[in-house]
Amino acid sequence: MPTHPKGTNARILFASVFGPYAQDDEFGSRKINPMELYHNQVTREQGPFSLRMFHRSWGILMIQQNISAPTTVLDFPTREAFEAELLAHDYDIVGISSIIVNIGKVQEMCRMVRRLSPRSTIVVGGHVAAIPGIETMIDADHIVRGDGIAWMRTFLGEDETAPIRHPEIISGFGGRTMGLKLPQDKGNTAATIIPSVGCPMGCNFCTTSAFFGGKGKYLNFYDTGAELFTVMAEMESKLKVRSFFMMDENFLLHKRRAMELLERMKQAGKSWSLYVFSSANAISQYSMRELVELGISWVWMGLESPRSSYIKLHGADTLTLAGELRSHGIKLLGSTIVGLEHHTPENIHDEIEHAVAHDTDFHQFMLYTPVPGTPLFAEMTAQGRMREGVALADIHGQHEFNFRHAAISKEDSKRFLDGAFRRDFERNGPSIYRICRTTLEGWRRYKNDPDPRVRARFQWEARSLKDGYAASLWAMEQYLRPTNPEVSERIRALRQEVGREFGWRSRLMSRALGPVVLWTARREARRLAQGHTYEPETIVERRNWTVEPRAGSAPAIAALTPQEQSAGT
Repeated sequence: MPTHPKGTNARILFASVFGPYAQDDEFGSRKINPMELYHNQVTREQGPFSLRMFHRSWGILMIQQNISAPTTVLDFPTREAFEAELLAHDYDIVGISSIIVNIGKVQEMCRMVRRLSPRSTIVVGGHVAAIPGIETMIDADHIVRGDGIAWMRTFLGEDETAPIRHPEIISGFGGRTMGLKLPQDKGNTAATIIPSVGCPMGCNFCTTSAFFGGKGKYLNFYDTGAELFTVMAEMESKLKVRSFFMMDENFLLHKRRAMELLERMKQAGKSWSLYVFSSANAISQYSMRELVELGISWVWMGLESPRSSYIKLHGADTLTLAGELRSHGIKLLGSTIVGLEHHTPENIHDEIEHAVAHDTDFHQFMLYTPVPGTPLFAEMTAQGRMREGVALADIHGQHEFNFRHAAISKEDSKRFLDGAFRRDFERNGPSIYRICRTTLEGWRRYKNDPDPRVRARFQWEARSLKDGYAASLWAMEQYLRPTNPEVSERIRALRQEVGREFGWRSRLMSRALGPVVLWTARREARRLAQGHTYEPETIVERRNWTVEPRAGSAPAIAALTPQEQSAGT
């Protein structure tokens, strides 16, 4: 591959696609597919109790941290902000990162670069690069598939095998629920750690696995527990965190690395909390004691279907496993696919009931979706089962089938999907309530544990049960009493248990702040009913930045302070 003539002196702009993201617009945005992971795919039928937050564009942050050229990251820009940045500086390279559904915005951004900064080399990466024939759809000079760090290092003439430096990333920002903003104090939000990319399990519908090589392949940035510990300790020091969101498709599958990390944590006396993705068969490699000592606080686990043939579920009794994890204070986000090949209108309700019976703290439902670039897409295309005329902007698993299912129509696919979300909420209640329940289980079990690391972690995780959560429980109990008295009564029982466990302070906070939270929840419900949506603020980060702006140009967007960045403003 040829290198850029300016090498590491090249000025680079990395940008995510422009907003808005929760509105229908001319460039392919969809109101049904907002830039909010939880509200989009997990809690979207929970009304004012839905968890709302945004996550940074981690890929371009990783690339920025691992090259020595002067760079700007423009995250969540408006179209006007992207234009202003192009006019404010002479950029030699403009890198655009996107997922498949935002192809229309990538097309427009390429047009804007050609018009406003015609000397710039345009590089497009992210999952959008997996679209077959994308080279003919957008006006870009380079399409990057897979590892963007190695590609960009090579393009700039740098050592692509150099060690990976991890950027400082707060896992989420702009968090809110029940009409209230979640605390954004330093250390309250987990740091994101990216140990690897790709997934060796290779499920046929998985875009991440396909993008990084497919079944059996993944790319480790940190191969040992010692390397991982060093990165986590650095983030602990810089960001003042004690919890980590491990962005690894199957973190616990790599047991050697996890157990070495545990040993380092023990040696240093670290009582960290880890939020991980993992498969049922990977979890089964560990005892519950090992998971607790490792600090596993939250697991995102695929449940799919009791009749599925996916290796990650082989031999797993997921109902028993889910109950056991919760009993040890480990929160669980279950993920279930609606519309698998064996699903029919006659059996789909039983399959959904099976999923809901896991009583997970969160539950994601997604349609079985052949996404461009995946083995499932290739298979359906070869069989002639892909629907014609489906816009790429609608292939996100939360709308309706983009292929011809043997037994379920595309109209029914959406009906069954929406029904699954509603059934989970109706039967199991708000996820906030479920988190409180599981947290209390862990606290009771481990508050007197002989290991001081374990005691400290559960004390830290249970801290909000004394005040904020106590008030939320009172509000949820009152809010749901007219519409779901059974769940309301369960919430009441939990609130009373919390009061007995934590004493007068918890009971006082319930009565004093509960009515306020109830009022904000009802106000939020009215706002949502009127169509209110949320958008992330634009964030700008510059690194190795000594470049003067264009002569006579408009002022560039100011770089934000670390405090402003973590607050998402």
